[in-house]
Amino acid sequence: MATRKEERRGRPRGTYDLEALEELIASLLDASYQGAAIIVEGRRDEQALRALGLPGPVIMASRRVALDLAEDAARNYPQIILLTDWDRKGDEMCKTIERHLRSLGSRPDGEIRNRLKKLVKKDIKDVESLSQYTERMRKQYGT
Repeated sequence: MATRKEERRGRPRGTYDLEALEELIASLLDASYQGAAIIVEGRRDEQALRALGLPGPVIMASRRVALDLAEDAARNYPQIILLTDWDRKGDEMCKTIERHLRSLGSRPDGEIRNRLKKLVKKDIKDVESLSQYTERMRKQYGT
């Protein structure tokens, strides 16, 4: 059986990046359909996720005290996905909210954010650019 690395040989790198990006977006959409709340920094982040087809609840962290946000989210949602920007401010916000959620007995998911960060940080730095970036990749590498 061929490994993923062997399967990628002969294909342009961007094709692989698009496939990985599509898998992450599909995971995010699936979790949202199942009722997971997505925590983002602001309104533009929410708009970008809606443009990608995200149907479920989105919680904006800007202008809210992290502990209050965590208490509301932990009380109202069984699954919470952290999707703050992958700059220094976003990293700090993610850690703070995650710490509060864990202290309340919630187990927030940061895996999608971590994987997105590794995949796109050379090209974009925030969630609000994600839908345009995805559209560009789709046009360039086709799906």
